[in-house]
Amino acid sequence: MSESKAARFRFVGDPEAIITQTKQWVDRTIVRLNICPFAKAEVQAQTIHYYVQENAPNEQIIENLLTQCIELDQNDARATTLFILNIPSLGFYSYLDLLELAEQCLVNNGYEGIYQLASFHPDYCFGDSDPFDAANFTNRSPYPMFHLIREADITKALSTFLRPESIPDRNIEYTRRKGHQHMNDVLMSCYDVDNKNIK
Repeated sequence: MSESKAARFRFVGDPEAIITQTKQWVDRTIVRLNICPFAKAEVQAQTIHYYVQENAPNEQIIENLLTQCIELDQNDARATTLFILNIPSLGFYSYLDLLELAEQCLVNNGYEGIYQLASFHPDYCFGDSDPFDAANFTNRSPYPMFHLIREADITKALSTFLRPESIPDRNIEYTRRKGHQHMNDVLMSCYDVDNKNIK
């Protein structure tokens, strides 16, 4: 990744801009590149909730994540929540530590099997993967975030999809074929809401 360019754009501080950039990422990477075949319907239905978490002690962050779970409990019209971490100092490994706390929080509060967390970070790197492997871009996002998903919705979506187990392999093959530079350009374009040219 071009660290200088990423550092210049990642943390703008304005929650509204962060949400706009995250929506660009959902559109340009997750939907247009078909990383998640089920995302397009939720985008079109406008059922994705975006929550920006500012820097705070881990305990407060986890408490706020739990609040988002409770809001999902109470709002059937909300399909899923992107819990976006506007924390400039949150490197990938510190993020993984926070993810572990978040997953334990779901277990401790009776949400195991009800909600699931998908993980995304600007520097996401799968275990034992080369940082320049384009496949990492399936989980690279403009900001660190937790994707809070109803497990019942995952089960329902997968039941209508032919060979759902093939999705990860398809994504790896596609991103590697496009290459690291192209995938990085797509990610970087999400910070520029006026850029409509990268597909």
